[in-house]
Amino acid sequence: QVQLVESGGGLVQPGESLRLSCAASGSFFRITRMNWYRQAPGKKRVLVAASGNDGTTNYPYWLLGRFTISGDYAKNTVYLQMNNLKPEDTAVYYCNVVTTYEAYWGQGTQVTVSS
Repeated sequence: QVQLVESGGGLVQPGESLRLSCAASGSFFRITRMNWYRQAPGKKRVLVAASGNDGTTNYPYWLLGRFTISGDYAKNTVYLQMNNLKPEDTAVYYCNVVTTYEAYWGQGTQVTVSS
């Protein structure tokens, strides 16, 4: 059984930063990608950052460089550094781990940006 444990969410003011983490444990095949998605109320889940075990990273253009993903594939852990947070970043953030044969989701962590 695979377990993804997320942490780091919370309530912050606009302009502040947060760092999310997600650690995978259990029995699984080699992890090839680790990603972060978010889902705001009433909206679809969208990708905000992607990383590959070859060192590649990708972000949607509309984030304007505010988020940085870093994957530690030796420790099966992925981080998301979020800077200059805005109210529109308010959402539940999910980590997504992709192995050779399966994809897994974390339980989600709430990020609220409000003054």
